[in-house]
Amino acid sequence: MSTETVQNPSDPDVVAEHEASNPATNVTALIPQTLGGTFTSYLRRVRAGETGSVPGIIGAVALMIVFGVAQSSFLTTSNIADIVEQAAPNTILAMGLVFVLLLGEIDLSAGVVGSTAAAVAAVLSVKHGMPWEIAILGAAAFGAVSGVVLGWLRSKLGIPSFVVTLSAFIAFQGVQILVINSKSNGIQIADQTLHNLYFGRLTPIRGWILLVVCVALYALVKLVQGAARRRQHLATEPISVLGLRVAAMLVFGGLFVYFMNIDQAAAWQQREGIHQRGVPWSSVYILALLVVLSFMLTKTRYGRHVFAVGGNEEAARRAGIRVLAIRTSVFVICSAMAAISGLALAGQLGGVSTGDGSGNTLLLAVAAAVIGGTSLMGGRGRVVDAILGGAVLAILQNGISDLLQGNNAAAYQLIIEGAVLLLAAAVDSLSRRART
Repeated sequence: MSTETVQNPSDPDVVAEHEASNPATNVTALIPQTLGGTFTSYLRRVRAGETGSVPGIIGAVALMIVFGVAQSSFLTTSNIADIVEQAAPNTILAMGLVFVLLLGEIDLSAGVVGSTAAAVAAVLSVKHGMPWEIAILGAAAFGAVSGVVLGWLRSKLGIPSFVVTLSAFIAFQGVQILVINSKSNGIQIADQTLHNLYFGRLTPIRGWILLVVCVALYALVKLVQGAARRRQHLATEPISVLGLRVAAMLVFGGLFVYFMNIDQAAAWQQREGIHQRGVPWSSVYILALLVVLSFMLTKTRYGRHVFAVGGNEEAARRAGIRVLAIRTSVFVICSAMAAISGLALAGQLGGVSTGDGSGNTLLLAVAAAVIGGTSLMGGRGRVVDAILGGAVLAILQNGISDLLQGNNAAAYQLIIEGAVLLLAAAVDSLSRRART
């Protein structure tokens, strides 16, 4: 467990907590009130080791440029849409793992728990004829209960999370086989409901409406929060910074919606009236999960307790935080998110099999979180890190699969993915050393 307390003196939320506990300290003086001051403070934090998502962003841009130059088809709208859809299961799983990693823990069973939950949903729907709404709730319940068991074993009995979740990784593979109970080692899902939920697209106009609504709500929330903080004489970020953020969201979000609205169907399909355009539903689900989970981590007492336990467990316990309950809860969240990830993978593959969730599934999800900026040692991370890291891995896998050909292509791909994870861990280690 890390004893480092990760707090950013330029974060208004952190300042509010500091002011509450140290009313005599003029923390507002630490906060840059101009655009230039904010930028200077950010550069100072980066030089001090608070790199955040910078390495992940640089990696994503570099990979896009390299693969775009090497392959003429890489930057086409259809391939970008494929990358978005391919990244969804791994990204959702990584979003749940962020909560566990914030405490310096690990959940090696998350991938198998997710695939077993998807198998439960498939059995309920295919073999017992239940509506998909019930089947999906059953999968989510299975994931949550699994998380309760894992969290209880870790918190109450004090068994290291590595041992607990490694045992669960092995055991749940057996549970998955028993649930499927098929000589063909899988269940094909003929019903298109789950497939459509995953591969469905928004209509072009709805994509633009979603973008405008999201940006407007973001700006409104930030303005309301800023006004409330000013009334309490607390530090606020400059309006110019908020304007830049809103502008960036509009530009990059607008480019994404624009390219997704370009018809990606083949010419012969378009002649027959078949079209494939619009923002993928999978990206909408990820956006919704990002909003909910980020709100939990940054705007609630629960989120502050998670960071407190991850930063310094003993100090959190002395402050009256229920450390055991917090530790159990992160495993519940992780397993529930794993169930959603398993359902996304089942929708992508059109069924479930006994091999889903094993292999490199979990390791790639951990890699996504770490590449995005979440620390393996606990105390530092954001939900958006999983999305950024998941995008980097999806770009890497998509580009390599087309670039590398031959009998040893899969071997080289695994070597490169392992090297990328090692590089991300090295950056995390060096930045942590710089901060200390």
